[in-house]
Order: sequence, then C-alpha cells, then structure tokens
Amino acid sequence: MAKQFEGTLEKLDDYRWRIPRDESLGMVTDGIVYADEVLMQDLRTDAALTQIQNVACMPGIVGCAMAMPDCHYGYGFPIGGVAAFDVAEGVISPGGVGYDINCGVRLMRTGLEEQDVRGRLDALCDHIFRAIPAGVGEKGKVRLKEGELRRVLEQGSRWAVAQGYGEPADLAATEEGGCLDGADPDALSERAIKRGLPQLGTLGSGNHFVEIQRVDRISDPEAAARLGLEAEGQVVVMVHTGSRGLGYQVCDDSLKPMQRAAEKYGISLPDRQLACAPVDSPEGQRYYSAMGCAANYGWANRQIITHWIREAFERVLGAGATTIGLQLVYDVAHNVAKFEDHDVGGERRRLCVHRKGATRAFGPGRPEVPAAWRDLGQPVIVPGDMGTASWLLLGTEGAMRETFGSTCHGAGRVMSRTAATKRQHGREVQAELEAQGVRVRSAGLKTLAEEAPYAYKDVDRVVTVTHEAGISRRVARMTPMAVVKG
Repeated sequence: MAKQFEGTLEKLDDYRWRIPRDESLGMVTDGIVYADEVLMQDLRTDAALTQIQNVACMPGIVGCAMAMPDCHYGYGFPIGGVAAFDVAEGVISPGGVGYDINCGVRLMRTGLEEQDVRGRLDALCDHIFRAIPAGVGEKGKVRLKEGELRRVLEQGSRWAVAQGYGEPADLAATEEGGCLDGADPDALSERAIKRGLPQLGTLGSGNHFVEIQRVDRISDPEAAARLGLEAEGQVVVMVHTGSRGLGYQVCDDSLKPMQRAAEKYGISLPDRQLACAPVDSPEGQRYYSAMGCAANYGWANRQIITHWIREAFERVLGAGATTIGLQLVYDVAHNVAKFEDHDVGGERRRLCVHRKGATRAFGPGRPEVPAAWRDLGQPVIVPGDMGTASWLLLGTEGAMRETFGSTCHGAGRVMSRTAATKRQHGREVQAELEAQGVRVRSAGLKTLAEEAPYAYKDVDRVVTVTHEAGISRRVARMTPMAVVKG
C-alpha cells in the first residue's frame, strides 16, 4: 500500500501547492508543486512529495524546491524535480540529475502530409528499426576507438555533424549547441568508457522511442508556423533517448564518492540518495566534468539517430532531402545540471540548476534561445508515450520568474513497470495500438507492456497545468502514427 504524505500541503491556487518550510525537518525553504486536484490525488500517496521536502533541506538552495506536474518518485530527487543552488555556497548532486544523464528529446518537422506516408508506414518502421539498434545493451554501428570517443565526450553533437551525421543548422536548434562546456573524459571510469564505446547511435529500451507523428492540433498558429509546423496533418518525427550505459555508469560511479564528500564537508542530509558536494569542491567539479561527458554523448547519440532517420525517409519514399524537409525544430535535455545566470530578488546570480525529469523553458529574449525565434521563447518538447499525444510548447517569462526557466518533461509514470506488466501482456498492448492505426516495432514485448499508455499520467492534463500556471505555453499537439521502441 502506498503511504499517504504526512507533511503539510497548502493549496495556493488551482495549479500550485506549497509544502511550507519546516525547520524541525531541516528545511531551509518551501517546496512548490505544480499540479491540479486530479494529479495531486496520485501525488498524495507518492513518495515524491517527501523527496521535495528533503531537497528543501539541501545547503545553498536558492528559491524553492520544485516539482513539475509529471513528477513521481525517483532516486534522491523526484523525477520532475527542479532545484537551483548558489555556485559559491551550494551543492551539486547526482541524485538531482539521475541515472539517464541527458535523456532528452528532439522534434523534426517534414514537408510531408499524413497521406504522403500512411501507405508506407510499415516500410518506414522496418527501415528505421533495422537502421537504429534498439534494446537493452544493444551495440551500435558506429565503431569508435577510445581516442575518438574522447572527442565525442568533449564535443557532443559538434563531433557528429563534423563526421557527416547531420548539418550545421542542427547545432543551432539544439540546447547548448549540442555541447556542454567543461566536459572532461579524464573524470570517467574505465567502466564508463567501456560501456560508451559500442553504444553510440543506439536507442536503448524503456520509454525511449522514435515516433512518426502527425500534427493533431495547433494552439498557436503564428508560433507554430515560425517553428515549421504549418497545418494539422503535417508529419513530424520525434526521438527520445539519452546517454545509454555510459550515462548510467557516470551516475553509479559518483554515488559513493559523493557520500564520502558529504561527510567530509559536514553536510547533513535527510536522505543518503541526496549525496552531494559543494559545487566548487574537487568532488563537485569532477562530477560536473563527468556528467558533461555523458550529456555530450547523449546529444551526439540523438544527432546520429537523426541522420539515419533522414536516410530512412529518403530511401523508403524515394525522395530527396529538400522534398522531405526533415529539419530539426529543437532538441532539449531532461536530466542535467547546468550553470546559468538568473535574477533572484533583483540580483543577478550564478546558479547550478538541477533539472531531473524537467525541461529548460527559457522565456523570450534569453540569449540561449536561437536568434530566429528568440522573441517567442525556447521551444519545449513534451513526449507522450505509445498511443498518446506529445506537445510542442514555448518557455515563458512566468517560468523565468518562478521556476528558473523550467517546466515539465513528459507525462510521468503513475504505475511501476512491474505493475504494468502484470496488467497486460505486450502482445495485447501491441494489438490495441495497431487497432488504433499506430504501427509498432519493438525489440521486446516486455517493453511494450512496461510502457503501455495506462502506466502514465494524462499528458494533456500535465501540459494544461504548465500552460495555466504560466510556466510554458501550448503551441501544437502531435499524435503517433508509428512507434519504434527498444
């Protein structure tokens, strides 16, 4: 039985709740949860609320400890957790980033309409499934020696584009230009390097996917057109994956050293999973350098997969790149800690912002947003899962004021993978999706059962909360026509 949250929870409005600071628990700030009444019903019996309390105890935290409407229990921080720390007085924590470092998502537009691909979906799925290795531990087609892998870890998507996997315009449409500065391969273990060598250009398993989608609804026609989504029925492609085994290993390698560091620096924590070190300490800097490598690996991974998707469309449809028009709208990271400048109480401060299962959502005018649509704000891509919708949003000034420019990252689980597999077999999930007209290719039936739509929150409801709360705004809704999974 799930345990009811025992702390104080105050409803601020229809979309915001506060866990007030409780000094007896060691909290140094409030917790803020973005949710409506329906989402909060599930959260009341989810340990994520207790985890937000715990994050609010961490030294050097600036502002509130926050949870997005897709939040659920995770390691240390809840998935959907956001917290910012002063770089001089605060900490950096692997639990605030997670195991799948730079699990992220990218959206590509095409010049095609639904009728152009509907009769070729099976062929497209088959070609993509063959071209992009998927599944647990699957090895990729990119063969790297250790010296070349080091360049991937330092350069991210820039390395991939330089090798012919894409075009320079892709970098401009990728968060951080596809490369996080400060990455240092010397901070990685031999095991992390070994795991990274064979997996570049692979999809992985779990909730990672490639989807061929159609634009289902346009909420803001002007903004959508500026971003390349011009009409309902337009074909788009979404990629959701991360840094694979290398990223997992970076997190795993960091936990014991960070636990020792917390003791060394006299940091008292309510949960060992929040093990951390001062941002400017040797331990903190080493973790950031290793995390940056994993983030860059994730961006390079999605860039290579993008190249192979473009090739699949050209070969199956027998058309050139200009006709197909597979152009990157944007690529965002979900699990990462980054150094950013934010206004806090009228003062500009340098912060280390942790977003775990959360998306950067910078508002209009920020220099990090591509110049072509800087006046709109940063694109935010919110993937659903098989058979459910995904969304394109924009960052807002409200997000800059309230959440350090952050919003939700997806639907968020409401059912464990074990519970989901007990409810329905993967074959049944596949049959139901096919009956809805969604083609499915998967490396394993178990994944289909684990990632069934009923295992997740209602993504439309999650997005409505962020829109009504003003921390991102709706632009367009997409629904799947074909899904390729691990």
